Amino acid sequence: MHVQTVRLPYDLANRLDKLAKLTQRSKTSFIREALEQYLEAQEDIEKSLARIRDPQAEWMDHDEVKRALDLD
Repeated sequence: MHVQTVRLPYDLANRLDKLAKLTQRSKTSFIREALEQYLEAQEDIEKSLARIRDPQAEWMDHDEVKRALDLD
């Protein structure tokens, strides 16, 4: 496993410390979980932006989607 040093503002570090003590979980577990969720969200955003920028992308407006799904 790779070790990474992170510098946190005091207020964030204090919040993390309090929550870790309250839940009896390690600070590392919270940092890892938060980072995993953040990276997944950012990767989804980047995939979406790549699709939007694709000049070959095909688009449907709201009314076309409703008709295609027989929601009229």
